[in-house]
Amino acid sequence: MNRIPCFVRLLALPFLVFAFAVSAEEGRDFKIPETNEGLPGEGVIRRYEWFQKLWEGRRSAWAKAAETDRGAVVFLGDSITQGWGGALGASFPGMKVANRGISGDTTRGVLIRLQEDVLSLDPAGIVLLIGTNDLDEAGTPEMIAGNLKLILEAIAAHDPEVPVLLCEVFPSHDSKNRPTEKIQKVNELYRDLVKGNEQVLVVDTFELFDDGSGDAIPALFPDLLHLNEAGYAKWAAALRPILEGLELLPVEEDFVLEDGFEYLFNGYDLTGWGYEVTSPKHIEAGARWRQRDPKGAAEWPVVTQPQSFDGLKESPDGRFAAVNGRLLVRIPSAYRSIQQLHTTRQFPKDFVLRLEFRASPFADSGVYIRGPQLQCRDYALAGPYEDLENYVPQGWNTLEITVRGGKARCLCNGEVLEEGMEVPDTGSIGVEGDRGQMEYRRIRIKEL
Repeated sequence: MNRIPCFVRLLALPFLVFAFAVSAEEGRDFKIPETNEGLPGEGVIRRYEWFQKLWEGRRSAWAKAAETDRGAVVFLGDSITQGWGGALGASFPGMKVANRGISGDTTRGVLIRLQEDVLSLDPAGIVLLIGTNDLDEAGTPEMIAGNLKLILEAIAAHDPEVPVLLCEVFPSHDSKNRPTEKIQKVNELYRDLVKGNEQVLVVDTFELFDDGSGDAIPALFPDLLHLNEAGYAKWAAALRPILEGLELLPVEEDFVLEDGFEYLFNGYDLTGWGYEVTSPKHIEAGARWRQRDPKGAAEWPVVTQPQSFDGLKESPDGRFAAVNGRLLVRIPSAYRSIQQLHTTRQFPKDFVLRLEFRASPFADSGVYIRGPQLQCRDYALAGPYEDLENYVPQGWNTLEITVRGGKARCLCNGEVLEEGMEVPDTGSIGVEGDRGQMEYRRIRIKEL
């Protein structure tokens, strides 16, 4: 028996491995399974001829680009995601992206291809929009949410740290077999499903594209289902701040502090800020007060003491963080959760406070001025100042608050929010977290 010399076998090994890899790749089957038997999830998997060709063609192409796309932020979904096409990367400059949208796909289809198309890339993040086509195929909201649960469980099993930006199903129209009430029910179940799940950030994209009656905005959805260029720009603007807050998208900062002003937030950590905690002695005294005079309990004054977060990059509960020079108020896992962060310093003198804020769609926050709160929200969607002409949705906006003689005059991009808001003689400056993501930057003050 002739034996091949050892050194020849070693030289041949790379070629054998390459040949095996090619044959294995060629042997992979990207066709849709002929039946649903044994497949995870429930509900429809589309098998129209056009869909089968698209499914197989796109997935085969992705397999060849897998190494190139490794570590990307993956956009996963149906035709709305696919339609972003080559413009996806241009919408998020400096961030590696991979488009894994297939026109016509459903939640069950995504579940079936999740491992090969997405998780095998070890993604840095996942932007997920799926569910509208299930409704077109008579899928129930409960079934859709059940499939989403399996998708999120599979992602968590692969990597419990990879962030998932779950976009709410966009509004459409009855004529598209996607009635508003069913879409809203799907989104309600989505929010309930991820409550307490720190891995998933819900993006309120229903409110973003709602025409006010629950249907899609025709100027952004020409066919009441798919986005046009302006629609994609609006979606990108909603995602960009969250991706920056996750440090997946690079940011640029160029700012010069004005004469006479000093920073209240250094941009690096939470030094000078903290939670205001009621003194234990004060709680005990308040209990004695209520026992003596239950009717007057509401008059018991609230006395707090600051809990300093000096040197910390984020608050112990993770709700507030210093990221990329911004004071970031993270999206709460419970959809809504109120928390307040205050300066440990008091401000008895008159002052001018300037800062910039950026709100995710339908976000709700506030700025505390010696105690009273100025509502600071996504004004265009959440109010209360809905008629501002200069407000920039999902962009940076400037607040200027001038306190003189116990009254605060508050401007947003030069427009008056409050002409004479009454404030106490002294107190701290604070910001609130409630719903959605808020960012504050360039927080500075000048005492008068």
